[in-house]
This record gives sequence, structure tokens and C-alpha cells, in this order.
Amino acid sequence: MARDRVDDAADRREPTGEPVVRGDPQITGERAREAVAFDPDDPASLAEAASVVRSFATGGDHDADQIYVLRGAAACAALVRGEGSYRAAAERAGGDVTVNFLRKWARVHDLPISIRRYIALGDIVPSAAKHIARVDGDSRFLLAWAVLDHGLTVQEVRTIASAVNDGQSIEDALADHDALPGRKDVSLPIDLYHDLRLEAATELRDLDDIIAEAVDAWLDGLGD
Repeated sequence: MARDRVDDAADRREPTGEPVVRGDPQITGERAREAVAFDPDDPASLAEAASVVRSFATGGDHDADQIYVLRGAAACAALVRGEGSYRAAAERAGGDVTVNFLRKWARVHDLPISIRRYIALGDIVPSAAKHIARVDGDSRFLLAWAVLDHGLTVQEVRTIASAVNDGQSIEDALADHDALPGRKDVSLPIDLYHDLRLEAATELRDLDDIIAEAVDAWLDGLGD
């Protein structure tokens, strides 16, 4: 049974600068205590954001520490929000900070929380997340899931994002790289698998269809 889609599901729902993912100990462990909120409406917090952005721009490998990167992205987004424009934010930060740098990382901060969780867990590297953030709506999710399912390289993510922005559908762009999401190896207890196979044979049904129906029913049950 198909579920209704929310058109703005890919938009960030939490306040700009809030450490929703960085501050979750289930995701970041002890480092959750270090999480800093950046308030674009607070001059002192905005000054701290400018300092963090300046340091972030001169940092080395942005894939080396994903929590540090999410902090930098939050500072970028808060600084842009507080200053009112990318140009003003770049001038406020100074140093090596450019409009393009701020735009890329602020968009990462604005990714949906489900994608940012995978960044924090290290399953999606920040340099790939920058390109996921270039596309909108459900395309963001499908590209992120393709990274998880197929281990796409950063270059492949960049190419797919560019194709989508040039007008190609996300499904066709992913198919061109043999990277449509939805394929996942599943490990089941042997007794459960045995019973599942017996039922599939009895009903003359495809095993994938039965599993898909079970997952669909479970998802529907979450809203009850």
C-alpha cells in the first residue's frame, strides 16, 4: 500500500544551528557533550560562528572527522542566516571563506535529519553529502540511499547530482550508474527463513513481495 508523500520532506525541520544530530549521544557518544548551538539571532553566538567558519575553511581533510564537519556546516548556516546573505557572511568570517564555501556547507546543514544521521555515523562522507545537498526533494533521499546501498564514490555522486540538476530524473541518473536503491542483503534466523520459504512456496508467491508487504505493514503500524 502506497504511503502519502510530504512534498517538503527534504527540508530541514529544526532551527538553524541547533545540534540535533551532533548533540545526540546515541549517534556521537561522548562527543555529544561538546555540541555547540549557533544562534543566528544572538550577536555573541554569531561571532563564535564566524570564528568557527574561519577555522573550518582553513582545515584539512573534511572527510577525516564528520562531527567536526557537521559543526562547521552548522556554523556556516547560522552565519549566513544571521548576516542575511552569503556575501555578508563571507566578509564577516574573513580569511579563506568564500561565498561558494558557505553555500556548499550551509546546504549540508540543511539536509534532512535522516541523511545527517548517516553523515554523523560515517556512512556518508561529508564530501559526498555536499553533492547530495545540491539536489532537492525526494532526489536527496534516493541519492543518499544509493550511496548507502552501492558505495558510490564522491565523483559518482557529483556526476549524478549534476545530471539531475541538468534535468535528468533521479531514477534515470541512478540507473546509468547501476545504483538504483532498494537492493539490500537481509540476514534472517534460519528457522524464520525456513518458514518464510515454506509459505512462499505454498502461496506460489515471490519472496521479495512477501517481505515488501511485511515491511509496508510494519511502517504503517508505526503511525498507529
